[in-house]
Amino acid sequence: MVDGDAGRARYREVFASAEFRALFAAHTVSTIGDQFARVALTVLVFRDTGSPAWAAITYALTFLPDLVGGPLLAGLADRYPRRAVMVCSDVLRAALVALMAVPVLPWPVVCGLLVLLQLAGAPAVPARTALLPHVLPGPAFRAGAAALSTVSQAAQVAGFAAGGVLVLAVGTGGVLLLDAVSFAVSAAAVAWWVKSRPAPGGGVARPGWWRAMTAGALLVWRDRRLLALVCFAALSAFYISGEALAVPLADQFGGGPVAAGLLFAAYPAGCALASLVVATRPEAAQLRALPVLAVATSAPLIACALHPGLPVLVLLFVASGAASSYHAIASPTFALWTPDEARGQVYGLAVTALKIAQGLGVAAAGLAAEHVPPHQVVAAGGVLGVLAALGVGVLWRRSGATRVDRPVTR
Repeated sequence: MVDGDAGRARYREVFASAEFRALFAAHTVSTIGDQFARVALTVLVFRDTGSPAWAAITYALTFLPDLVGGPLLAGLADRYPRRAVMVCSDVLRAALVALMAVPVLPWPVVCGLLVLLQLAGAPAVPARTALLPHVLPGPAFRAGAAALSTVSQAAQVAGFAAGGVLVLAVGTGGVLLLDAVSFAVSAAAVAWWVKSRPAPGGGVARPGWWRAMTAGALLVWRDRRLLALVCFAALSAFYISGEALAVPLADQFGGGPVAAGLLFAAYPAGCALASLVVATRPEAAQLRALPVLAVATSAPLIACALHPGLPVLVLLFVASGAASSYHAIASPTFALWTPDEARGQVYGLAVTALKIAQGLGVAAAGLAAEHVPPHQVVAAGGVLGVLAALGVGVLWRRSGATRVDRPVTR
C-alpha cells in the first residue's frame, strides 16, 4: 500500500498478489543467471585476448543492441498481450544462451549470439513494466516497482559475486547453461501464474511502427519532466566505467575472477541496500532527492585517482551504487507519467537511452584503458559524471518535476 498523504510505499499487500510474486520470482531468477553469464563472458574474452578493450567491448555488447531493439521491439508490448511477449522473450533467450555454451564456438561467434540475445530480450522489460500497473493497480504500483528494482540489484550482487566462483567451478560453458535454465524457469513462472490479458487499446487499430516510435519520442521531447528522467538514466554512461573495468582493475591488484566478481557486485550491493530506504520515502521527498543522488553516484569514483587498495575500491563502488538508487525513483515515475496504450513503446525508448549510454560508456572506458591506467579512467568518469549530473539537475528543477500534483496515467 501507499499512504495517499505521505506517499510512502508499503509492501505487505504488494506481495499478497500471486501474480506479482510470480513476476518477482521470475525476474529474480533470470537476473541472477544473466549476471553469471556476464561475468563468464567478460572473463573468457579477457583471458583469451589479454585486452581490457575487448573485455569492455564484450560487456558493452550486452547494452548496445538496444540501439535497434529498444525502439523497434519495445512496441511489441503495446501490440500483443504482454504476458505472451514476456514468455516468448524468455524462451528465445534460453535457447540462445544454451547455444552459446557450446565449447567449440570461437569467442567472436559467441559475441554475435550475445547481440541476438539482447535483441530477444528487448521487449521483455517494457512488457513487464507496462503490465505491472494492471497487476498492482493504484498507488501499489510504485511499491511493486521499487521491490523489483531492489531485487534486481540484489540478484546482480548474488550473480556477480558467485559468477567468478562458478567460472572456476564449472567453467564458462557451465555458467552459460545455468543462465539458459534461469530463463526457462522465468518463462514457466510467468506462463503459469500471471493472468492472460488482451493487448492494450481494446482492439483499436494502432499506428504503424514508425509512427508509434516517433509519437513516443515526441511525447518524451515535449514533456520536460519525462525528458529529464531520460537524461538521469543516461548519466550511467559515466559511473559505469568502474563496472566496465572490473576485470582489468582486479588484474591490477593481482586478483582473478573472484576479485572481479566482488567489484562487479559492489555497485548493485550498494544500490540494493539504499533502494530499501529510498523506496519508503514520501513521493515528494523522492523527487527532490533525485538530482542530489545523481551527483552523488559519480562523486565517489573521483577518489580512484589516488589508486586505493582493493578493499577501499570496493567500498567506493558500493557508495556509488548506493547513490544510484535514484533509478528506483526515476523508473516508476517515468512509467506512471506515460499513457497505458503507449507505455511499452515509450518506456522502451527510455530503456534504450539507458542501455546505449551504458554501452558507449563501457566501450569508451575500455578503449581509454588501453592507454591510461584503469583507475585513472574510472576517476575521469567520476569527474565527467558529476558535471553532467549537475546539468541534468538544472533541467529537472526547471521542469517543475518536484511538484507531485501531476495526475497518474494508468
